[in-house]
Amino acid sequence: MNIKHFYDDALAQGSFAIESEGKVALVDPSRDIQPYIDFAKQHNAEIIAIFETHPHADFISSHLELQAKFGAAIYVNEKVGVSYDFKHIGHGDEVKIGNVTFKALFTPGHSPDHNSYLLLDENGKEKAVFTGDSLFVGDVGRPDLREGAGNIQVSRKELAGMMYDTVNDVFADLADDTIVYPAHGPGSLCGKNMSSDLSSTIANEKANNWAFQIKDKAKFVDAFLEGQSFIPKYFPNSVEVNRKGAKALEDAVKAADKKDGFEIPNGSVVIDTRAKEEFKKGHLKGAINIQNKEADKFETWLGSIVGPNEQYYLVAENQKELEFAIYRAAKIGYESNLVAGVINPKGEVVQDALINIDDFKNNPDAYTIIDIRNKSEVADGKFFESAQNIPLPELRERASEVDTQKPVVVHCAGGYRSSAGYSIIKSLLPNAKVYDLSDAVNDFK
Repeated sequence: MNIKHFYDDALAQGSFAIESEGKVALVDPSRDIQPYIDFAKQHNAEIIAIFETHPHADFISSHLELQAKFGAAIYVNEKVGVSYDFKHIGHGDEVKIGNVTFKALFTPGHSPDHNSYLLLDENGKEKAVFTGDSLFVGDVGRPDLREGAGNIQVSRKELAGMMYDTVNDVFADLADDTIVYPAHGPGSLCGKNMSSDLSSTIANEKANNWAFQIKDKAKFVDAFLEGQSFIPKYFPNSVEVNRKGAKALEDAVKAADKKDGFEIPNGSVVIDTRAKEEFKKGHLKGAINIQNKEADKFETWLGSIVGPNEQYYLVAENQKELEFAIYRAAKIGYESNLVAGVINPKGEVVQDALINIDDFKNNPDAYTIIDIRNKSEVADGKFFESAQNIPLPELRERASEVDTQKPVVVHCAGGYRSSAGYSIIKSLLPNAKVYDLSDAVNDFK
């Protein structure tokens, strides 16, 4: 038996391939199927099964493409209400792959239709449990994403109660040495207290995960509901895309319209993906800067700033960078509302002035300071007492609240998000003087 853990740092998302006797099963595969194909070739094996824990909100799964390409069976709980051919697998049901067995565990709480999958070795011993978004390392999956999405829509309070039962009646009964493989790690918006470790054991979680420590259900529910982060705009849309199944990633990227020297119509939503330094040297008037370097959280912020039903354009430095931006947009299903990707766009170009750091340090009261961090971040302390908090995902809707009688300075926690924030304010309040504090925010912490 071979288990391979694939991890997408940008989305903090984990998926898994399990090989036994030349047969491969995948758990929660991401939209790019190539890593799984490479794994199967490495082991001279064939992909025959996909186990979906639930319809994911934060990324698009490749289950439908894998089914079409390899004839693989898709196993999922029928409560999900999918639109593709699948095999229902409910609590206690088992599927044999080579010499190993996958046993379904019904584990609602993050969603009302969630399965985890217990992996039994050739001797029937509990080897690992693939917990999806139910049990994380140090946390459990947030209960507030299914109030307005999915086949079954349940209140967060009811889901929180389900999670209490899942933790105490399902996971607590597993063998202590069972390895825990969750679908997410630190940085994912599907939880709030995740450890930096990407796997664990049931024993470790019983000892260290807060969810196992609270034995009163009402107190558990209250603790669980408190302090959850914002919900990106794209999350409900991804649930629906995953219930229907997405088309092949390569086809989606190839089909996207790509233009060179195109004049983007005035009033369009334009996402400029270049580095902030290049963006400030010259960009289309009204463009929003969401940087797209390898380590950036491009997908999360694209899907938090732009709604899933909004038409938008992507601008990039060159053809290679444009392809990369479209690829990343497709990972969250956003290729469907992309009008076109553009290099060398025509139109009015503006340059952005850089902030005078010394003047700002000496005269902070002469500026309107906008803190675009999340509310939970601000709760841990402000960098500037006079700062007004408008979280980045809300900024396009709340830009009119910004006092433009004074020059506006936008900051985040480390400098990445503020480039998007100040460009949003500039695009919506073109007569305002707006500056990006950028990386210099670190001097004020």
